[in-house]
Amino acid sequence: MDEDARSRKKAVMFTFSMKSASVTNSEKTKFFKELYGWTQTVPGGKKKYVYHREGVIEEMPHEKVNPSSFMVPENDAERMMEFFDEWGKKVMLRTFNVLLDNDDFFKEFRDIRRRKAEQEEDI
Repeated sequence: MDEDARSRKKAVMFTFSMKSASVTNSEKTKFFKELYGWTQTVPGGKKKYVYHREGVIEEMPHEKVNPSSFMVPENDAERMMEFFDEWGKKVMLRTFNVLLDNDDFFKEFRDIRRRKAEQEEDI
């Protein structure tokens, strides 16, 4: 197996929980919005305007396991660690290195990232 194929199989699983004694409801909401993003709907007369605000996890390929667990490719784990470092006093974090059976587990996201980069080059 070549190095590129091996790197496609490596991932990091993040699991986290909020330290409930030190986290307010508004802080929880802010955390989850920053992590996963959110959609805002603004009524405007007869129209309705919908805006999506990206979360940090949407910047990279990922697979959400449940609301407090997800996997990202190993080469994107550092960006996620930076995000969790900002919340270190409010969130308990565990990470696990994972070797995936499927080479193309994150393929769909890599394709999206490649197309997005190509579109940005065209601008």
